[in-house]
Amino acid sequence: MYAAMNATTSPLARAIEAMSIPGILVDHRLIAEGDDLALLPAEMAAFAGSVIKVQRASGAARIVARTLLSRFGLAPCAISKSTAGMPVWPKGIVGSLAHDAQVAIAAMAAQPDFQSVGIDIEPAEPLAPDLLDIVTTAKERERIEDDPLRGRLLFSIKEAVYKAVYPLDRTFLDHHDVEVSLADGTATVRNGRVVHFRHGVASHIVALAFIRAPNPAA
Repeated sequence: MYAAMNATTSPLARAIEAMSIPGILVDHRLIAEGDDLALLPAEMAAFAGSVIKVQRASGAARIVARTLLSRFGLAPCAISKSTAGMPVWPKGIVGSLAHDAQVAIAAMAAQPDFQSVGIDIEPAEPLAPDLLDIVTTAKERERIEDDPLRGRLLFSIKEAVYKAVYPLDRTFLDHHDVEVSLADGTATVRNGRVVHFRHGVASHIVALAFIRAPNPAA
């Protein structure tokens, strides 16, 4: 559920398009000067003590989110943060926001079809070697092989999985609490919950995690 692409579409947009899931909207925006001004008063309260870069990135993510809300036929509204730091969505919507230093991204779905979604974006750069043991399990490291981006990819997937799982289980997770199978496109959480994901790689790594509703709407 993306806009049609053309020859001028960026590699990142094409990577996002390639990982599309019917029923989930995903879009992104290059963070620009002035995006902090997009924060509504109800949103700004949560970022009043943040540096301008964080305010700008958070504003950019909400610009994307409000555009996606309009595609669900909903009026633009404030997307505040819960006490746990997660975005608070309008009734009937599940979603997720993420950003790095350059790009903001949002994912959104209708609650009758999906219980939860999670999104993450990271620069397409290798993970620092000293972080690899912290982020990955022994089984995952066996499968990294010679791919320099595999560690960063696993990190991004686990971040997206956490964002999808936390609203349902309200449990904080360590990176080792999530076991990722890239071959199957699934991640298993320590409580046994299985989360599906898709990912794309271009200038950035994007990971989308999702949990379908038990009885999705027809």
